[in-house]
Amino acid sequence: MTDRIPLLIDTDPGVDDALALLMAFNDPHHQIVGLTIAAGNVGLKHTVANALKLCEVAGQDIPVFAGADAPLLHPSPDAGYVHGQDGFGDVGYEAAKRQVEAEHAALAIIRLSHQHAGKLLLVALGPLTNVALALKLDPTLPQRIARLVVMGGAVTCQGNITPAAEFNIYFDPEAAHIVFEAFERIDLADWEAVMAHGLHHDRVVGWLAAGAERGRFYERISEKTRLWSIDRRGDEWHAADALAMAFALEPDGALDVQDRPVSIELDGTHSRGATVVDWRRQEGRADKVSILMKYDQARFERLIAAALAAG
Repeated sequence: MTDRIPLLIDTDPGVDDALALLMAFNDPHHQIVGLTIAAGNVGLKHTVANALKLCEVAGQDIPVFAGADAPLLHPSPDAGYVHGQDGFGDVGYEAAKRQVEAEHAALAIIRLSHQHAGKLLLVALGPLTNVALALKLDPTLPQRIARLVVMGGAVTCQGNITPAAEFNIYFDPEAAHIVFEAFERIDLADWEAVMAHGLHHDRVVGWLAAGAERGRFYERISEKTRLWSIDRRGDEWHAADALAMAFALEPDGALDVQDRPVSIELDGTHSRGATVVDWRRQEGRADKVSILMKYDQARFERLIAAALAAG
């Protein structure tokens, strides 16, 4: 297929990132032109290694570019307690034979935006540090991006890392601020939408049992976080990056999207990293962010099941 949409994924794998990547690998309408990697769920050494390994397991020859190893300004905690200290469940997998590319992720974002100008779909699944760095190097970047989809935020400030903030934005709020100010349009899948689109654990187990090699690998690396989720959140598992990827790959599955102005809170004892939505448009700012409120649950689950079962 020659008319596939070029897709660049900025990510910090992470178990939920891995599921989103498997969904992208399995999509016939998009051509993945690169994976740009940042620190986030765990440190950069692990997120790069995880991206390389997942590509190897899935038989994908996709260039992987290492990027930011820390937030722009302030240190942040990672999520190793959820994903495992290596981000992939601490299963001790054999390292991939492939190596990371020499080019920095921020430079790769800029180059690929020129190569696929006006067509590129950029999906940001982790902290926005790499995208912010690319913007500081080249402020014209948004002019060449056809669509930016971000997984991040908590639109009524019901966070998952602090009471008000979601992990990706909280990890590097300065980077998020740069990105949200620079782009005229962002499609946002936030944590609260993720919580409204839970996946029943028994159904997930069934999908994993039907999986091919990549599904079996995903079963291994996700076991730790799935058990953590059962202990903390009950009957449903929540795959944040998978929902964002569904929104990116098949946007017509969105049943409710609300356009609003969104600001990133950089200060505050309790509010740093919060995504502040001007629901009543009181400040007169542009509706730059399209917030996913509801996605077709059956379609979402079909995309996941198909990705895990792919050969």
